[in-house]
Amino acid sequence: MISKRSLQRHQVAVYAVAVLVAVALGVGRPGAARSLERLINPVLAVLLYVTFLEVPFVRIRAAFRDRRFMAAALGMNFLVVPPVAWALSHFLPPEPVILVGAFMVLLTPCIDYVISFTDLAGGDAEQVTAATPVLMVVQLLLLPAYLWLFVGPAVAGAIEAGPFLEAFLVIIAGPLALAWLTEVSAERSPRAERWQSAMGWLPVPMMGATLLVVIASQLPRVQDSIGQIAAVVPVYVAFLVVMPLLGRLAAGALGMDVGESRALVFTSVTRNSLVVLPLALALPAEYALAPAVVVTQTLVELTGMVVLTRVVPAWLVPDRTTSSATAS
Repeated sequence: MISKRSLQRHQVAVYAVAVLVAVALGVGRPGAARSLERLINPVLAVLLYVTFLEVPFVRIRAAFRDRRFMAAALGMNFLVVPPVAWALSHFLPPEPVILVGAFMVLLTPCIDYVISFTDLAGGDAEQVTAATPVLMVVQLLLLPAYLWLFVGPAVAGAIEAGPFLEAFLVIIAGPLALAWLTEVSAERSPRAERWQSAMGWLPVPMMGATLLVVIASQLPRVQDSIGQIAAVVPVYVAFLVVMPLLGRLAAGALGMDVGESRALVFTSVTRNSLVVLPLALALPAEYALAPAVVVTQTLVELTGMVVLTRVVPAWLVPDRTTSSATAS
């Protein structure tokens, strides 16, 4: 019988199946795209709810007191990542729609599956979970400013506050509050405890469902522009190589332990493509390709996570005992 841990370890296979089904649905039933698009926010909200349930809130409260990690996560994501993204953007086609999509996703740190991948790599998932609401609020505040700086005032002016506020309330604040209420209830009620236990099976299936809905809803829009979208793939791959190295350097400079170091690496490299997608969908019609540029990052990143969940604990941030034995 499959276990939750086994499901996590084989999650990339689940996502691969979801992507294949999404492609088949997007190509074979393009008329379903509009209906599927309406499901993006609901499935994201459920995904975040079951993800937040993975880490007990009592540990999250303790993690919030680690100001060093919080400062490091904010510094990596909002001081280090922007110049890296700007430098990599010079290798993209000079088309506003491509640049907007790439900057929207590269400038926004992940707040969902980063928790699972950090845990799989033996990192401190509690620290990442504690940082999630802070990272979400800061990215919502700073993204328009970064887009104004890197792409121009016309693009920044096209971004409305409404979708940002909706994304925070529906996708972050609501699921986070419900997860907290669920954990409180589970301490007092056997029924609520069984509910919480059952929800523990859902993060991977819900991530697969999210990928299916997102890709199947966006593919019909971009079938004639695959060449343009493919141009962003090398830049996304380069980001996956550069940021783990910078995250490791920062963790070493701050004297972080193994769990914190791995957590900092993963929060530095994983991006918020699925949560930022509703914002890309709210852009004016001339930016119709931007959502596809955002979703492409998810596909590249998930492939990269297969590598990083092995490379980070084995080589980039090995266990102290392993590194000591190697040195001797």
